[in-house]
Amino acid sequence: MSVATDFTAILAQWEARRPDAVALSFGGADWTWAELGRRVRRNAAAQRAAGLGPGDRIAVLDLNHPSCLELTLACAQVGTANAVVNFRLAPPEIVYVVNDARARLLFVGPEFAGLVDGLRDQLPTVERVIRIGGADDEYKAWLSAQAPDAAVHPAAPDDCFVQLYTSGTTGFPKGTMLTHRGMLAHARNSVADVPIDEGARMQVAMPLFHVGGTSYALVGVSVGARLFMMRTPDPVAALEMLATEKITHTFFVPALMAAIVKVPGAAGRDCSALQSLSYGASPMPLPVMRASLALFPGVMRQVYGMTEQSGAVSSLPPADHDNPAVAHRLVSAGKSIPGVEIRVCDPASGQPVAAGEPGEIWVRSEQVMGGYWGNPAATAAAITPDGWLRSGDGGHMDSDGYIYVTDRIKDMIISGGENIYPAEIERVLAEHPSIDDVAVIGVPDERWGEVPRAVVVAAPGTEIDPEALLAYCRDRLASFKCPRAFDVVAALPRNPTGKILKKDLRKPFWEGRDRQVV
Repeated sequence: MSVATDFTAILAQWEARRPDAVALSFGGADWTWAELGRRVRRNAAAQRAAGLGPGDRIAVLDLNHPSCLELTLACAQVGTANAVVNFRLAPPEIVYVVNDARARLLFVGPEFAGLVDGLRDQLPTVERVIRIGGADDEYKAWLSAQAPDAAVHPAAPDDCFVQLYTSGTTGFPKGTMLTHRGMLAHARNSVADVPIDEGARMQVAMPLFHVGGTSYALVGVSVGARLFMMRTPDPVAALEMLATEKITHTFFVPALMAAIVKVPGAAGRDCSALQSLSYGASPMPLPVMRASLALFPGVMRQVYGMTEQSGAVSSLPPADHDNPAVAHRLVSAGKSIPGVEIRVCDPASGQPVAAGEPGEIWVRSEQVMGGYWGNPAATAAAITPDGWLRSGDGGHMDSDGYIYVTDRIKDMIISGGENIYPAEIERVLAEHPSIDDVAVIGVPDERWGEVPRAVVVAAPGTEIDPEALLAYCRDRLASFKCPRAFDVVAALPRNPTGKILKKDLRKPFWEGRDRQVV
């Protein structure tokens, strides 16, 4: 593991030590460390030629493509930051993220070029849109117009070079500023938990707007591993790559695993090179767990993490998956990884609670974000003066140090690896003329872990039309955030202070289940 203090130095290290080794494979093409280094330096030169300097932001709206990783590494060299946009967001949400980041350049994949053309007049900070890939590709010319620039901004450990957006409890996303210190600590701690070295062949299947994509890829860069990047997390292609490319390490969300175990002939594929299959970011239904353990015995590792901690903070190793004597641990999030402290605190007092007692999960490590972009109040609310990050997740820790994530203090729903805050959906539905009151909850789903469900009260003199409400949501929200069902009630249950009792709304759906939130 490198002792470099920033990712520019890490890239230079592998370029010097292994110039002809393949660093990245994508779509049938390979990039050696020397080629990747040159492309990143051209990228840095192009950013500077566009007038960008330390503190500026760019944004990427694309499916997975090596250019996004190149841009991130070039940002590390220049002192800029790459705000990677969740391509699953609805147009108004995309506009919000790009404008919040104050992105000066916007890089767009072919699937989203038409969308951005229609939004262009709503993006006042964007000075240029650059298309990546497809018949109208502009990225190659943008790079080739510049000679490689070797100048390196003297990055401080807490400089942000990646900005990933996480939904906010007020209904708007927040830009999580991820730093050299945090990302390097995540890489170092992850490798201490799961040994990875320059001989590893790492599959990057998850979208790069997610820590399971970008942070995972940067773990590979930090150790000089070869990355195999997928455009999209297609289950058939993911399984095929595991077998044909002899992948040694990968990370999936349970929704992808649920699809992989159903691929015809999956059990006959030779995945014997696989040393570690990490999974997390959403609940794992037990039927999917059992099928996955049969398909990938001895390599499954559950991880629990968050964008604000640059990725994983705890893990449940294969030994705990495969031992029937500790089968109850399958609904835990495992133990903290090296370099990370986890405790459970009373959310009101902030004091640690006893083993087995419920509370809010707090995490402390060097992995922690630099804060929320442009939101010091939210940063102060999330990080205590002594460095503990309040996760917003509820749970308990047993006497052996295993973390059980049983609920979310902030009512967040995790569906297929995507974080969904009910407040976002409630904010949209509350504006519909037929709705007088609304609450959104997460309910179990065998494929996605859980999905949003809306409980609504009709406005006087109106009737609820679920199909019309769904169409209304689809026009304003990403499809994965749209409620799968609408329940009409006379009134929402509330406590004496008027707070909606969402636990009462959720109870009928979760009864008889071991709720597992990872």
